[in-house]
Amino acid sequence: MRRRGGLADTASIHTDPDRARQVIRRARQDFDQRYPGLKFSPVVGLICAYQEEENIGDVLANMPGTACGLALTTLVVVDGGADATDQVALRAGAVTFVLGENLGHGYALRVGYALGIELGAQFVVTLDADGQNDPTEIPGLLQPLVDDEADFVLASRRLGRDTTTDLFRKAGVRFFSLVISAVGGTWLTDSSNGYRALRATMLEDVTHRLSQAQYQTAELLMVCLKRGWRVVERPTVWLPRSSGTSKKGKNYLFGLRYARVVLTTWWRERRSARV
Repeated sequence: MRRRGGLADTASIHTDPDRARQVIRRARQDFDQRYPGLKFSPVVGLICAYQEEENIGDVLANMPGTACGLALTTLVVVDGGADATDQVALRAGAVTFVLGENLGHGYALRVGYALGIELGAQFVVTLDADGQNDPTEIPGLLQPLVDDEADFVLASRRLGRDTTTDLFRKAGVRFFSLVISAVGGTWLTDSSNGYRALRATMLEDVTHRLSQAQYQTAELLMVCLKRGWRVVERPTVWLPRSSGTSKKGKNYLFGLRYARVVLTTWWRERRSARV
């Protein structure tokens, strides 16, 4: 019987699902050959990366080996790309899962979640590969999970400090936080932050319900709230990208696409609740 959250489920909804499944299966074969018999530490630091060879090295150099007294394994899911992101991750000693094609950030995250569930992690902390998140803050995000005060800990740049200068993005953070707070029945200040700590048992419950190829931050948060999991926020320092430009595209396109994810997730979960 296949466990919920297994790798075979990660490509269940895609423009070309057969192709996505093939990409994931080939990557898994390579992964199993590289890491036979692998088991994760209690904490997994999950970094999904697409063409970030210039930035990910510094992020990996600052990843802690332990957090809250628990051993931490760094897992990098390389979402295709033509640069040397995979080689940088491997040289840094990170456990590395390499997708042969770019499937989208949502798919890369679900691969990471599935591996965390399957290989024994208790907690998964996700952070960006571009240097906008400070890995030394991981213990602060993880502590509410270890203390059994929460199941989902979301970093908040509004509770902490946002050192970036894009006023449009800052306004978008406020707007979408209001929207998701309203539909989720809770108060959140930064619903679009990808820096978060997650309980593995929660992921096992919700990952098979996720479908977005991109902008999965909102989808995961909304599904977890709908399923009754405990969500809290902790302050973070939000840093500019170390180099290069965002993969999220122009501000207005990002806003429209993010809004579409919020609306489609809300409608889907609303309909499923009636069944």
